[in-house]
Amino acid sequence: MKLKILGCYSASPRKNSFPSSQILNINGNNLLIDCGEGTQIQIRRYGVKFSSIENIFISHLHGDHFFGLPGLISTFRLMGRTKRLNIFGPTGIKDVMNLILKLGNSWIDFEINYIELKEKTTVKILENDLFSVSTIPLKHRIYTNGFLFTEKIQRKKLKLDKIKKLNIDESLYTNIVMGKDVILDNGTIINNKEITHPKEKDILYSYCSDTAYSDEVTDLIKDSNVLYHESTFLEKHINLAKKTKHSTAMQAAMVAKKANCKQLILGHFSSRYKNLQDFEIEAKRIFKNVVLAEDGKEFDIS
Repeated sequence: MKLKILGCYSASPRKNSFPSSQILNINGNNLLIDCGEGTQIQIRRYGVKFSSIENIFISHLHGDHFFGLPGLISTFRLMGRTKRLNIFGPTGIKDVMNLILKLGNSWIDFEINYIELKEKTTVKILENDLFSVSTIPLKHRIYTNGFLFTEKIQRKKLKLDKIKKLNIDESLYTNIVMGKDVILDNGTIINNKEITHPKEKDILYSYCSDTAYSDEVTDLIKDSNVLYHESTFLEKHINLAKKTKHSTAMQAAMVAKKANCKQLILGHFSSRYKNLQDFEIEAKRIFKNVVLAEDGKEFDIS
């Protein structure tokens, strides 16, 4: 699983930074998470193929999280897209997009499948053999979800020393790592557990966009390999965080610690701050493994 940050600032874009948007790659599948203004520019800048995006996840209908979507859909049309696009987002996103296309006398030559969300509890919204996606209900000024992405680890690791002693042919390795037993030439059945290590845990990436501090998410994101959590403000502006239903860096660290996450990525910074290292310093008072999001930065999640 690899994460590419396309934009990580709040509200208005700046000269060299963009609002919220990310590309999460799971086994070759590029998932677009939020689509703030300028997202398609960043997609081009960092070499992501437009045609590789089949699923888009919009956390909420504030402009810095979805104003890039009309332009991106228009570009898809201009590039001759024909395959279906799935857009997961709050109820109302279909009406907004259809109105923009209608008033602009625009059309598209591909199907858009809107999966509109209104549930206030977590719900699984996408699942296949490789990964699943569930919502993380958040506390913001309007209906908002984060998303939990789970990469399913299906393959086991081989006990090569034992396999070689049994003279098991390499052509059987693929079946073995998928959990199948082996039948030797003499008819002996080798149980899969004898020649493989236990399957590793699934890989979890939790994306918590705009939200006030809440203990309620900790059970939903427990043991995440990586948590991306908004940190719009520093603790000295906690009054603004409470007023706007955002979080501070310290509060994000508290969530990461309580949920037993392995790593915390801070993002959604307010442009009022010139020195982002203050966010890292503040969060590390609570949780040690903290890194800052940065436009164009890539993270390996494992």
